[in-house]
Amino acid sequence: MRLMISGGGTGGHIYPALALIEELRRVDPDSEVLYVGSTRGLEKDIVPKHNIDFEELEIQGFKRSLSLYNVKTVALFMKSLHKAKKLIKQFKPDIVIGTGGYVSGAVVYAAAQMKIPTMIHEQNSVVGLTNRFLSKHVDKIAVGFEDAISQFPKDKTVYTGNPRAQQVANLKSDFSWTKYGLKDDVPTLLIFGGSQGALKINRVTAKSIHLFNRKDYQVVFVTGPKRYDDVMKQLKGQTINDNVAVLDYIADMPNVLPKVDAIVGRAGATSLAEITALGIPSVLIPSPYVTADHQTKNALSLVKNDAAVIITEDDLTEKTLVENADFIMNDRDKRLKMAENARNMGCRDAATRLLDLAKSICH
Repeated sequence: MRLMISGGGTGGHIYPALALIEELRRVDPDSEVLYVGSTRGLEKDIVPKHNIDFEELEIQGFKRSLSLYNVKTVALFMKSLHKAKKLIKQFKPDIVIGTGGYVSGAVVYAAAQMKIPTMIHEQNSVVGLTNRFLSKHVDKIAVGFEDAISQFPKDKTVYTGNPRAQQVANLKSDFSWTKYGLKDDVPTLLIFGGSQGALKINRVTAKSIHLFNRKDYQVVFVTGPKRYDDVMKQLKGQTINDNVAVLDYIADMPNVLPKVDAIVGRAGATSLAEITALGIPSVLIPSPYVTADHQTKNALSLVKNDAAVIITEDDLTEKTLVENADFIMNDRDKRLKMAENARNMGCRDAATRLLDLAKSICH
């Protein structure tokens, strides 16, 4: 298969694409892949490290208000459309797949105009603007949450799950908490606001360390590299007991997650794909800074299945954080039941499903 794939801006669009590419290479080592990203997204740094051919387009998203910025946005879109068509002619893909972000809009739309088989993958429970636009033009639509199906044309929409789930579920972890001075036989809570950290989660967790010090479970608090110094200033003079570890970053998070008993964090689609694939109970604190409040809707899909509890960022305090952590960590039966419910939601063959759907529309 000759696959052209495009997704950019955030890890939530990039990692599902990488998981699909990994599965394609596993079943078809002779496949050819070209990843098309943007000049300003994270993908330009991440994708080439995976030995994947990469091309970039200069493109930007629309602002919701009338402005000169949007005039430039239209001009860049037209320029990117032209370059995308050139890349398609050169690469001759069997299929073009978009995983979200505005760069995929130009690439997939160009392919649809050229009558190349096209497909998009929507990771979230609320459909993004780019995928809403592309849904009218593509041959197939794959979704990571069943709640998204009703927002697309029914006849071409298929629930596949998020391919990142299969990638994580298949990893064999050799990680030991002793690396961070902790124990492997004590239940462990991970508090993690994402790779960049989350300001409110960090501040409240730092204020709660004196309470976590007294717990029978372990707490691993990952601040994000840019926020670590601020957290350590906040903790200056405080005792941090040996059941608590404060870290700036964990480079190999997929290897660590299977050893986590519960997690406190955001409700991004990729994170939820990972924790459901592994069956990890969670305390979810949706980011209020995302389009259409989609993280809250992502989180509620787990809450209604008793796989997670939710705290809004406005309601996040030392009291609510520690009470919800205790609710899961101090009741082993509750924790195991929530883990089972999370695992039942996990789609551990999502990459295979997505690849099979792609093959079904290749000429």
